[in-house]
Amino acid sequence: MFTKYYTRLLLITAALCALYGKSHGQDKNIPKDLYIASTIPDSLKEDANSVVRYSNDEVTVKGPGKMLLKHHSIITILNEKDDNEAVMQMGYNKKYDSYSSIEMNVFDALGKQIKKYRKSDMYDGSQADDETMVTNERFLAVKHAVASYPITIEKIYEEDESSFIGLDSWYIQNQVEQSAQFLYYKISYNPTIGLRFKNTNTKIKPEKGNADGLESYTWKAQNLKAIKKEENVLLWSVLPKISFAASSFDCYGYPGDFSSWQSFGNWIKALYADGCTLSPERAAEVKKMTDTIKTDKEKARFLYNYMQKSMRYVGIQLGIGGYKPFPATFVDQKKYGDCKALSNYMRALLTAVNINSYYTVIRSANNAEPIDATFPANTFNHVVLCVPFKNDTTWLECTSNTRPFGKMDPSTENTKALLITENGGRLINTPKSLAADNQFNSEVHIVLDVDGGAKAQLKILSTGIYRSDYIGVAALKTDEQKEYIIRDLHMKQPSVFSFTPSADNGGVKEVDISLEYDKFCDVATADKQFYKPSVFSLWQGTVPIVEKRKNDFYFDTPLQKSCVTTIDLPAGFEVEALPANQTLKFTYGSYDVKYVYDATKNQVTGTAKFNLTDYIIPAAKYTEMQIYMDAVIKAQNKKLVIRRKA
Repeated sequence: MFTKYYTRLLLITAALCALYGKSHGQDKNIPKDLYIASTIPDSLKEDANSVVRYSNDEVTVKGPGKMLLKHHSIITILNEKDDNEAVMQMGYNKKYDSYSSIEMNVFDALGKQIKKYRKSDMYDGSQADDETMVTNERFLAVKHAVASYPITIEKIYEEDESSFIGLDSWYIQNQVEQSAQFLYYKISYNPTIGLRFKNTNTKIKPEKGNADGLESYTWKAQNLKAIKKEENVLLWSVLPKISFAASSFDCYGYPGDFSSWQSFGNWIKALYADGCTLSPERAAEVKKMTDTIKTDKEKARFLYNYMQKSMRYVGIQLGIGGYKPFPATFVDQKKYGDCKALSNYMRALLTAVNINSYYTVIRSANNAEPIDATFPANTFNHVVLCVPFKNDTTWLECTSNTRPFGKMDPSTENTKALLITENGGRLINTPKSLAADNQFNSEVHIVLDVDGGAKAQLKILSTGIYRSDYIGVAALKTDEQKEYIIRDLHMKQPSVFSFTPSADNGGVKEVDISLEYDKFCDVATADKQFYKPSVFSLWQGTVPIVEKRKNDFYFDTPLQKSCVTTIDLPAGFEVEALPANQTLKFTYGSYDVKYVYDATKNQVTGTAKFNLTDYIIPAAKYTEMQIYMDAVIKAQNKKLVIRRKA
């Protein structure tokens, strides 16, 4: 049987090699066995939720802004975890992008076709969302409801683009827990575009060719085992891919040069050059607003706060408007704009008072893939403002009306950004995330009653990521606030809950929470009561035990947390046993907790501190972190024991 199975695999491989030699990605003469689930090699099922049986992409770039893609793939879904493979969704722009020859065919485990979808079956919708209100970007989508497994999905389409800055990457494996049997990728291009490519997490090499005035590269891969999933791993750090870039491009009729960061910066600069100043009259008004402020930094702070109070974010992405900002005069009059428009407007305000600043394009995404300085390519999706003062550099996030002056969002920290200077683009590092910028500090006062119930007052002072969370919570409905707080802080379900957002000064958000519990004690006997000595857990995270971690572990940010809890014992009770004081440490963090009993006040005070000093934990330190976090959880679960006085 093994010999017969092995022979079948050889025949499939030979057939595919012959087929690919014809260079026809949408050929229907694919070996029938690739539609039959039982022919998948056992080695490709290991750790896999789906298997790419066959994938062929042929890309032809005839010139700047002229690209044709032919795609044909066959994927067998093994279980419900990869039902997303039964969805076909494609973005497009009506004027510059079109699809043809669209098919999605569905086959049962035996390779029998059970469903066929065409373009007419697809939903055609706008890509407008909560952030982008108006756009001419659209999408086509269709979903097959999977009833049983395994099931095989075949997708075929052609895409014709007439506008682009960058070229898509080829993800050899585009997700973890998915193996691949036969893969082909070919890109043919006009040599005048200046094609470049680079490998990430792979050493695969292409075959070079040329025909009909076009040069080409072809990659082939087969029998790639599934990449096993690990907790808190960033996909860009493990998935193999080939990135492409063209030195010459055309975006919505605006030709450009991306042979260097400098040249791309010059293209960006030209887009906003005609709208980056206020009218002379308005500039004079702005200058008068800041006449009594002594330093440039304080003037910038004032104008930033003015912009936050006066403007609102509205995303309008029409054509080149996805890259070209509204003029500063338009924003000043209409009182709205997107990230480009508001950053450009803020720059105009600063220019009016003779403060230099730089429009800056950036990638906004937590722990995004680092930019390769040696490979100029467009991965940017956001704009901020950089203000170089004499003694420091201040970064301004202009889309938020709540972010403190000079504080970046975590999604734009720890990365490189493209500063648009007088001489073009220049890469610069953004600020590094600091634990001190992400603080959760709390005070809790608990009053116990003789029956094991309790009343508690909780005050939280938050900065950074925690401040953003609680500003968001304040906007929720009452029942949603309760649900979020109880889940997020791992609280016992209270009988009475009251959430009160309070001051938000100097980048510190205060919230106050009142709680009542009919039963707060964990265990009660005739003369003793056992309590967890807080209303919430300062740290809730644990990670699974792994024999050998392969990849670094990522948090969103470093952070600092603290809690001071005072517990008033009920009359007639005293402490029998305090939880043990503990100091726990690992290379990138520490936890310290101490308890004191004041017999005079009949009050217990617990002080806990948790620090995470870095957001990247090297794979070699994973086990140390796992042991440490388990110890933190155990320390928090130690009981306070009180007893009735004799």
